[in-house]
Amino acid sequence: MNIEFGAMEDFSILPYPERYTLIFITTGSIHGILNERPISISAPGVLCLAEGDHVQVVERRNVSAQSFRFHPDFLNTVTLTETKDYFPAAPSIQTGLSLFQRDHLYSGVPRVTEKAYPLLFEWFFVLGTEVHAQSDALWVCRIKKYLIQILGLLEELNQNSEHSPVDKVLDYIHMNYPRKISLNDLTNCAHLNRVSLNKWFQERCGNTAFGYLLTHRLKVASDLLTHTDMSLNEIARSTGFEYDTYFIKQFTAKKGMSPTTYRVTSRKFSSAQ
Repeated sequence: MNIEFGAMEDFSILPYPERYTLIFITTGSIHGILNERPISISAPGVLCLAEGDHVQVVERRNVSAQSFRFHPDFLNTVTLTETKDYFPAAPSIQTGLSLFQRDHLYSGVPRVTEKAYPLLFEWFFVLGTEVHAQSDALWVCRIKKYLIQILGLLEELNQNSEHSPVDKVLDYIHMNYPRKISLNDLTNCAHLNRVSLNKWFQERCGNTAFGYLLTHRLKVASDLLTHTDMSLNEIARSTGFEYDTYFIKQFTAKKGMSPTTYRVTSRKFSSAQ
């Protein structure tokens, strides 16, 4: 399957050949050089490496870390049986790829907030458990689910580095969207009333706070529909919809097609690119 998960004990062997690597540092700190730029990561922190990176760790202090490594082909999705004869290529997960792309601003060390850490820790732990257990026919789907969630959260945190009330709510949504969220939760997070919060959100995101929450849930659900074979009920529960019937209703209203139709169509479209 070209994926591995384990303790990160030898930093001198980085990066792994033919792999994207997520290193989750849970205690301690490291200092080094990534592509000729100095990096410093203190727990909790994440280091994202692509195969072509050049990394040297020059100092380690009481480090405990784990890594998830995957071949780029792992991002590809097996097309549905009824379409594979017509569209031989496979759609590819795009969520989080910016974390492995290098430009003059990006260091390979995405922002990890104190509030995001417990959720990332939980998802990373479950991902590792799934890699080792391989308990049933859907274990790969679940790994892709958690990978999409981890990379998506890291990408959002990396893009939102400010600390305005809207940013606080965005962080809250990106970390808690799988759970039940009320409008009071969002107003309490921002310390604003409903009218002020929605005014700020409209100016920043072009949507109300609750409208943004729904859009984000549907965005994650769309990735899960395209890149996993999870059932609609599993996807609904994973993205904060209490019932699959409500999920189907909202998805169809916003996307103009049912989740099942979207699953088939998105794989056809991606494969044809």
